[in-house]
Amino acid sequence: MSEPIIFDTDPGVDDAQAIAIALRHPDIELLGMTTTFGNVDVETATHNALLLSELAGQRIPVAQGAAVPMVKPRHPAPAHIHGANGLGDIELPAVTGQADARSAAQFIVDTVNARPGEVSLVAVGPLGNLAAALQIDPSITERVKRVVVMGGSIREGGNVTPVAEANIFNDPHAAQRVLTAGWPLTLVGLDVTHRCVLAPQHMERIAAGQGTLGEVLAGSYAFYREFYQGALGIDGCCPHDSLALAWLVRPELFTVASGHLNVATEGPAEGQTLFASEGREFIAPRWSQTPLADVCLGVDGEAVVEWITETLA
Repeated sequence: MSEPIIFDTDPGVDDAQAIAIALRHPDIELLGMTTTFGNVDVETATHNALLLSELAGQRIPVAQGAAVPMVKPRHPAPAHIHGANGLGDIELPAVTGQADARSAAQFIVDTVNARPGEVSLVAVGPLGNLAAALQIDPSITERVKRVVVMGGSIREGGNVTPVAEANIFNDPHAAQRVLTAGWPLTLVGLDVTHRCVLAPQHMERIAAGQGTLGEVLAGSYAFYREFYQGALGIDGCCPHDSLALAWLVRPELFTVASGHLNVATEGPAEGQTLFASEGREFIAPRWSQTPLADVCLGVDGEAVVEWITETLA
């Protein structure tokens, strides 16, 4: 049976790769996409989500959401990583479709309530849309099937600060709300995404199998690859967002631990994800008072990259 999902996204080069998987994989039913600021401003994110589905020959509902963080000022979008247009500054075709009239948060609430116990939320950007959905209807925690968040870092350290991963850092107050809401949640963070490298030979296979969409994936990948060569010294890129879908479809490729999550919302550690393993005692109980969640701590990186490539090729 296919897995019905809402994909919450800020496309973004690695988002585009993941969206292509969600559009193509037979075990995923993409009910809609919700967009947020992050890699780009929210209007560009919406444009890119519409475009990518159209290039795949599909019409997927896209609902626009959070334009800024809940509390803190918004940081500029990382154009040096994803390009000003989010897709490596390559020339893009025109979009013909329009966004859903509902807000992203309302789209999430309506879709989850229409299919209780069936819909998974896969969030790969800052978490303002999920936090807003909880504000509209807190009871969706009882009706969502699961929540998969690409974000955070338990042991790996950060990628935008010494301790914080970008999605959590961009809206830490929303992250704290979402990661402690008590719904079935799995965090797929840098501990596993940094173990996967999508190399040029993988992208060649993907581009050959994806037609016009493959041209966009390959063109944006070239820009992203250049950033990774300078930042991490690798020839390729970490396909961060695709790992959230890999966990959904191939969880046996991951090592997962259960425990309590918290997010630092202020100070030098702003955006850091804190994980207290289930059953471990600390000097005070405050780290272990949030609901239990799962975090991915290990992965078969080569197998995940081959899964991504085979899905798209």
